[in-house]
Amino acid sequence: MTDDVRTIVLGLIAAGAGAALGWLVRGHLWKRRLRRKQAFFGLPDNSESLLVVNRDAGGPELAVKRHDVFALLELSALVKDCGAHAQIVAHDTARQGFGERTEFCVGGPAANRRMAAHMVSLLPGIRVNTDPEPGPDRGAFQVGPERYRLEPGIAEHVVLARLTAGQAGEARPVFLFCGQLPITHQAATRYLARHHERLARKHGSGSFVLLLKVVNSGAYGPDVVELVADVTRAAQAPLPAPATQRTSHRAG
Repeated sequence: MTDDVRTIVLGLIAAGAGAALGWLVRGHLWKRRLRRKQAFFGLPDNSESLLVVNRDAGGPELAVKRHDVFALLELSALVKDCGAHAQIVAHDTARQGFGERTEFCVGGPAANRRMAAHMVSLLPGIRVNTDPEPGPDRGAFQVGPERYRLEPGIAEHVVLARLTAGQAGEARPVFLFCGQLPITHQAATRYLARHHERLARKHGSGSFVLLLKVVNSGAYGPDVVELVADVTRAAQAPLPAPATQRTSHRAG
């Protein structure tokens, strides 16, 4: 074997070894990234999850508003990427606790009984004005002492939360997407899909509650989303009872 041939052979071996090593490294990084994603969403291989959604008012069974459908599509893609399975259920048929399966609950408390129950038991520091009568505070969020009003098409708010029961890591999480309008649910699920790695680095497997604002949805749809604040502490601290309730208690 001449020196030139030996050089070519050694070069081919080195190139092959480098390609194999690169493939192994990329595969290892991909698997590690997948495991982190599965841990954050509580979705190991072949696990089951629930997508809980409210029915469209007056519609047939599981008739869902358009933007809520888009939100479900975003979540379904996340579940599939984790190698897990999703079951879509209506809010009034999901009669079970949480922790055994990851749950994604979409909708406001006025139309979603499951969301209303979660807000009362898990986020007592957030109050949503569900009064059907028109007024400046209709649909407003109160988070601790702060109030966030709804401005349709201009500024609409949504709560994005990851919550766990018991010790973090032992129970599967529940994700809440509670917005002032359906378009905010799509915006929040898209925000989660885009930023889950950063959220996992910051919060690990623990709970968090974020207040997001959808900006000028009349022009930009659900694409422009701002983080208003991390309201985890305020959301989990019970609000004082309304003045009328305190008065009635004193009168009794």
